[in-house]
Amino acid sequence: MSRYRSVLWDVDGTLLDFVYSQRYAMNRCFQTIGQDITEEILQRYQEINDGYWKRLELGEVTKAELLTGRFTTLFEEYGITGVDVEAFREEYQDLLGRVYRYMEDPADSSLDVCRALHGKVRQYIITNGVTSTQENKLRLSGLYDLMDGVFISERIGTPKPQKEFFDHCVKAIEESGAGLRREELLIVGDSLTSDIKGGVLSGIPTCWYRPEDIFEKDASAAVQYELYRPDHEISRLGQIFDILEIQRERL
Repeated sequence: MSRYRSVLWDVDGTLLDFVYSQRYAMNRCFQTIGQDITEEILQRYQEINDGYWKRLELGEVTKAELLTGRFTTLFEEYGITGVDVEAFREEYQDLLGRVYRYMEDPADSSLDVCRALHGKVRQYIITNGVTSTQENKLRLSGLYDLMDGVFISERIGTPKPQKEFFDHCVKAIEESGAGLRREELLIVGDSLTSDIKGGVLSGIPTCWYRPEDIFEKDASAAVQYELYRPDHEISRLGQIFDILEIQRERL
């Protein structure tokens, strides 16, 4: 029998393709302000955005500063003026929640994995994303109905990887009557600095989802890996069945 009885899923980059939604939202928002957007601008925005989220994880910026600061920084770098940043942010968040794409091949998607696990283990969402955006994407994608609970840092008041976030999740799960202990939970996420670090700090087992070689793209990843080494690693979401010791039934 598996030691794990519950999976705590990250959303963006684990269950849903955040880059896909991000590109859609940015293209539409740039159309609104009458600006052309290039691949260079899209790539640079992704770098700026990632940087702000990492700073949030470290407590260097607030969520409010992140949500507008990333656009202010981008516009300043590219000399884009006369933009109502707050209106841009609102449209971006709205659009971000309207589209989604499952991670991995449509023939064996994240939705298929969660469906196959439904009723066999308890499943929860753990995310730092904006509440309205995440809830909308989860409902549209069908993932929401497969979960036993959704934990969003904006509601909790502290983001991943802070121990307080995960302590809140554990307490809520315990109080739900699920009868689960901390060591029976398994965090599955793509971020070493958010999901895996958070699990290590809070004493919850972790599984790093790494569909590509991040070490080639991010020089700091090796350092983070040594600091917060995950209990398990997978390159395909379907490999979670082996870790959970569950026979997968194809639906």
